[in-house]
Amino acid sequence: MFTGIIESMGEIISLTKEGTNIHIEVKSSITQELKIDQSLAHNGVCLTVVKINKDNYVVTAIKETLDKSNIGDLKVGDLVNLERSMKLQQRLDGHMVQGHVDQTGICTRVSEVEGSTYFSFKYDDNYSNVTIEKGSITVNGVSLTVVDSKKNEFTVAIIPYTINHTNFKEFNVGTRVNLEFDVVGKYIKRLTQGY
Repeated sequence: MFTGIIESMGEIISLTKEGTNIHIEVKSSITQELKIDQSLAHNGVCLTVVKINKDNYVVTAIKETLDKSNIGDLKVGDLVNLERSMKLQQRLDGHMVQGHVDQTGICTRVSEVEGSTYFSFKYDDNYSNVTIEKGSITVNGVSLTVVDSKKNEFTVAIIPYTINHTNFKEFNVGTRVNLEFDVVGKYIKRLTQGY
């Protein structure tokens, strides 16, 4: 489990394809604190550390992950948002994030408004995911509050600190992002729609 509060950013050093999998080598300031078999969220995607070498570590993304996230879009030099799993008995500053991306979305608008930056995203409704105003959403692993919710689209407002400490600073119209919808909302939707 994660909180959606980004600890650090990592830089993609190499990408190695093996069958349908991709081994991703990342350089990070938190590498020395990691261990093999540890879960680490990359743009909100929970991946397992399989190798550590000095300041770099390697994680592997399987086909299921590549199909449902933007991890397959990564290129050498890209920045990824990083968060280690939460510890019990600590404050939960974001919201309950599983690290299981539901689908991707596309950035449709970026606008500056009096010290905040508003980002709007559109997503495919084939997955039946929903947002609500003042509800939680995770975008590239960042825990955010929805400020405007419409069918298959939503807007979030980002403070300058978040812009400076995440890869939101690289978002433009057309940027594809990972979306994890609020787990409570997913359960309620499933219960009301039935199986």
